[in-house]
Amino acid sequence: MLSRLVSGSIRNLEREYSCTVRLLDDSEYTCTVQRDVKGQYLFDLICHHLNLLEKDYFGIRYVDPDKQRHWLELTRSIAKQMKSQPPFTMCLRVKFYPPDPAALKEEITRYLVFLQIKRDLYHGRLLCKTSDAALLAAYILQAEIGDYDPGKHPEGYSSKFQFFPRHSEKLERRISDIHKTELIGQTPETSERNFLQKAQMLETYGVDPHPCKDVSGNPAFLAFTPYGFVVLQGNKRVHFFKWNEVTKLKFEGKMFHVNANQKEEKKMVLTYFAPTPEACKHLWKCGVENQAFYKLEKSSQVRTMSSSNLFFKGSRFRYSGRVAKEVMEQSAKIKREPPEIHRAGMVPSRSCPSITHGPRLSSVPRTRRRAVHISIMEGLESLRDSAHSTPVRSVSHGEAFIPRSRSQATDAGERTSVISDEAYSPSDSVLPTPVAEHGTTELTGSRQINGAPCSIEEEKESEAGTPTHEERDDIGAVEGAAEGGHSEVEQVNKFVLSVLRLLLVTIGLLFVLLLLLIVLTESDLDVAFLRDIRRTPEFEQFHYEYFCPLRRWFACKLRWVGALLVNK
Repeated sequence: MLSRLVSGSIRNLEREYSCTVRLLDDSEYTCTVQRDVKGQYLFDLICHHLNLLEKDYFGIRYVDPDKQRHWLELTRSIAKQMKSQPPFTMCLRVKFYPPDPAALKEEITRYLVFLQIKRDLYHGRLLCKTSDAALLAAYILQAEIGDYDPGKHPEGYSSKFQFFPRHSEKLERRISDIHKTELIGQTPETSERNFLQKAQMLETYGVDPHPCKDVSGNPAFLAFTPYGFVVLQGNKRVHFFKWNEVTKLKFEGKMFHVNANQKEEKKMVLTYFAPTPEACKHLWKCGVENQAFYKLEKSSQVRTMSSSNLFFKGSRFRYSGRVAKEVMEQSAKIKREPPEIHRAGMVPSRSCPSITHGPRLSSVPRTRRRAVHISIMEGLESLRDSAHSTPVRSVSHGEAFIPRSRSQATDAGERTSVISDEAYSPSDSVLPTPVAEHGTTELTGSRQINGAPCSIEEEKESEAGTPTHEERDDIGAVEGAAEGGHSEVEQVNKFVLSVLRLLLVTIGLLFVLLLLLIVLTESDLDVAFLRDIRRTPEFEQFHYEYFCPLRRWFACKLRWVGALLVNK
């Protein structure tokens, strides 16, 4: 009896596993779920924990052992999606940025989007000029520490917090001045709403960059925003297509293709190369989901998309949620008492550490600053409001969500927009695609030498629970060999599957041709096109010289096999 109880409890443990989800305020939610449970169950648990109803904008993200990011598919089993062993660590993030975040129905939703954009600002995904940066940081201060109080906030108090990867003393003073004089009396809700209104007008709002290279080998960042597909290269936005202009997204191996139709039926095909096939597939799936969410009127219009024009080759994927217009219509029907919000406050954490962990950016010559490998937001010092600085312009975000004149939208869509004097390089602070171990080590060393926190590791650990350097040193060699062998096996399996698919399709086509041949030769169907084929000289020659002898040979062999079976 005791052995049965023990074996039963062991089987129950094997059918269950633990999941830890890191939330946007850096707190953690841990639960135990059944092994065959789908992603929707875990997502609903988190939304219930947060008292969140407008949940379609959010998603659960995880990082596989190859350091490739993925969005958890809600319609599939969690265990089948994860390449690692339990317990699993994931994170809650904004998956679809609201076109107008300040207009969200509930304060709890606006607060979570506020936390996400604050994270984007810190990790270099949201770029802005100095004046906008100071205002955004002041809104954060007002929302999280309230009105300026000389007794509580001594000189230089804003330097105790870090809003960007690096910034100057001049910017800190500007942040303090705005907080002291312009934002007095604003409640946290008002400050967060103003922050969202300002952030949504920035050109890189909603950008989750995917590093790629163009056909010439030049680095570029591809991203999907609420308003369309964008390509950032150097310090410019070189391409922007609204969602209704994008006609096809497809990939093959590392190659990612975007087909678009602009005005006057001008067709364009853009081709970019992702670092790995897995990164390219993730890029394609993100594009398919974003286009369906923002472009379609109803979720019933969602179709299964194929990554290839050939029906037997490539990946197939279908967005399974509601679209933006349905989400907004559903949000308008929410009628309940606003849930209580427990704001985390501005405390040092791995994703937003205190600036005391690293020195401020002092005024050093430009040539010296360029010699140091730093993240994108160091460009804030050079983005002063001077004659040679190029301000960030708000772009055409599409007439569907933000009313703009037709001429403004057309001009913004055609121009090559300059977003900064410095190159847009968010990969310095967050890498959504795999990188080599030696590259990570070199970058970590350069950042630590200069006293700044290594935001690459902070973001990865914050979102994926990846091991620290010490842990990786302990298991490095064995893990590397195992992962290398695992990836090789996966590549072989993919090749074998593609060959098998091709073989099955070929056999199927031959079988169909055989059936058609039998119908032509043996049936008495008096159909017009069959009668015309039978009367052709070529078919009559084939029938009497090849098919009839072959039929007699098969009949003879069948009689011989039948006789052997009867004699036995």
